[in-house]
Amino acid sequence: MAYIYKTKGTCSSNIVVDVENDVVKDVKFMGGCNGNLQGISRLVKGMPVRSVIDRLEGVHCGARSTSCPDQLCQALHEMGY
Repeated sequence: MAYIYKTKGTCSSNIVVDVENDVVKDVKFMGGCNGNLQGISRLVKGMPVRSVIDRLEGVHCGARSTSCPDQLCQALHEMGY
């Protein structure tokens, strides 16, 4: 089932995440740096949720205390991971 997460502190406004059996099936970012976010989406597709969180949580974007990859992790946490 797709989960919609409202981002905080990033150029993207929402992330749509689909997880099945603890594996990321699909990710779509609304807004933000299109090419980079398509790349992140493709890289995490098929990865275990725990691996995505371990690799991307805490990534900052410039002087911001978060980033789109970090917000993806926050979405996964909100989903119960």
